[in-house]
Amino acid sequence: MKRLFKFKYPKILTYIITIALAYIIFKNPNVNSFVSHLGKLSYLGVFIAGILFAFGFTAPFSVGFFITLNPSNILLAGVLGGFGALLSDLFIFKLIRFSFMDEFKILEKTKLYKEIYRIAHKTIHGKIKIYLTYVFAGIIIASPLPDEFGVAMLAGLTKIKPNILAILSFLLNTIGILIILLI
Repeated sequence: MKRLFKFKYPKILTYIITIALAYIIFKNPNVNSFVSHLGKLSYLGVFIAGILFAFGFTAPFSVGFFITLNPSNILLAGVLGGFGALLSDLFIFKLIRFSFMDEFKILEKTKLYKEIYRIAHKTIHGKIKIYLTYVFAGIIIASPLPDEFGVAMLAGLTKIKPNILAILSFLLNTIGILIILLI
């Protein structure tokens, strides 16, 4: 069966469409009202939104939920959401080889990636590269961007142990969720 359209990066395109869809959905006042009613799930809803926060295709909906929700204890909500995101990141860490690795390998062959790699390899030395990888991956994990990218960077470019990843994931996701809740 021949495809009508062929995209080089179908998962990335789907992610961009998901962000736009989440924005449109959460701009609707009826959706805000519905999410406010979901707030009655209290911290179970925050935990579930935390689980969704880590996945690229569901993060936009999670952010919409966090922005719409008004928990009474923001710190507790951030911790529970961070724990939910931690569980997702550990799941991503285990399955990353079966998820986006095919598209990452295609991206590695692009001129832009090769040029960035060449410049980084030429100008940035040893341990600084590793530290920058951790910083960049940390920013991705803490943000609503797909944790798959940050976790893949740590899993593929460093020798990170799962327990260290768990600590970093929990702290970074909790901080990211707290920032969103404070908006």
